[in-house]
Amino acid sequence: MSLTLDDWLARLERQHPVAIELGLDRVAAVAERLGLYARPLAEHVVTVAGTNGKGSTVAMLERLGRAHGLTTASYTSPHLLRYNERLRFDGEPAEDATLVAGFERVEAARLAGEAISLTYFEAGTLAALLAIAEVRPHLAILEVGLGGRLDAVNVIDSDVAVITTIAHDHADFLGDDLDGIGYEKAGILRHGHPAVLGSRELPASVSRRLEELAVADHWLGREFDHCEADSGSWAWQGRTMEGNTYRLDNLPDPGLPLDNAAVALQVLALCGVAPRAEASRQALASVSLPGRLQWKGPWCLDVAHNPHAARYVASRLARRPRPSRRIGLLGVLKDKDAEALIAALAPVVDAWVAVGLSGPRGRSGEELAESLAGCAAEVLKVAASPGEGVAWLAPRLKEGEEVLVCGSFHTVAEALEALESELL
Repeated sequence: MSLTLDDWLARLERQHPVAIELGLDRVAAVAERLGLYARPLAEHVVTVAGTNGKGSTVAMLERLGRAHGLTTASYTSPHLLRYNERLRFDGEPAEDATLVAGFERVEAARLAGEAISLTYFEAGTLAALLAIAEVRPHLAILEVGLGGRLDAVNVIDSDVAVITTIAHDHADFLGDDLDGIGYEKAGILRHGHPAVLGSRELPASVSRRLEELAVADHWLGREFDHCEADSGSWAWQGRTMEGNTYRLDNLPDPGLPLDNAAVALQVLALCGVAPRAEASRQALASVSLPGRLQWKGPWCLDVAHNPHAARYVASRLARRPRPSRRIGLLGVLKDKDAEALIAALAPVVDAWVAVGLSGPRGRSGEELAESLAGCAAEVLKVAASPGEGVAWLAPRLKEGEEVLVCGSFHTVAEALEALESELL
């Protein structure tokens, strides 16, 4: 009997001894067996690494590509509600049958000869790459899962490499040294292929790697940039593949970081597509990304789970008219810096609901409440889960109040499911 997608996901979760094992040897060996190196995945392959901003950059580049007549495929992680969200073709999630067929081929290849063990993420990445190779779109956009140099996505050479930001996160795997983190992210760079750097400041290790590989680098604030206009619109200036300066005016706010929007436009130009004004406006006005400043009535949901991302969320909320009260429904994994995240959000949050997250990396609501109390914050409720927190808060929410749901993909995913049932 053939396995369903849920069967495969359950199987992959338990088949490797650890959830995360960085390194390319095992993945590359299976990729070779699968024939993934026989020809390019797409006409243009873009790899996106960084601490924050990867998902929004992918979403905007994907939308811009489609608005300019390109067929697109994108691979991102993690997902919010359905695994299918990780692989999209022309903006639509992959069908179960596509994913299952990929898992079947990966399983056969890893057992063909000496068995090779793969993690959940590694098997999923190879299955996604197979599906993209079958379609061979104009533009394939691959989001790095963790780090860069040793991440499974890095088995594929890209035509354009993107590094969005570099900040502290995933210390258990990447350490606390920003120069070391930068070295890992810069592992996606390839000799002779252009790089787009979406931060005005990156560790020196990135610059060193650019020089070593003779990479044609395009820096935010140097080769391309953005500026906001008084009208609320913004302008982009960048360079074409030939090095000519290019400018677009009166672009709409996509509701996502403009640094990342500027990156997406610059990548498009380096893929040989000169961004057109009207197509770019249409794309940026219509882009959406679940779990990134996503509004459902008075509820704002964002997956920010480190201080750098939380500061951006706080800056966006600070631009809005202040509600009568803004309540933060917060759930944070044990390996994240809860105190720093709380400090970043505190200026725009008046009171908190602390919720627990399950699993080996989970942090209980009681533990989180202690961190909140240490920051002299008012804790309205301690709940065992995001769903329980939503169920408690929803009927108590008053006119003029807002809720920020934040702290983890897990927090936002569970809250979204609970909100959908509450709003039915």
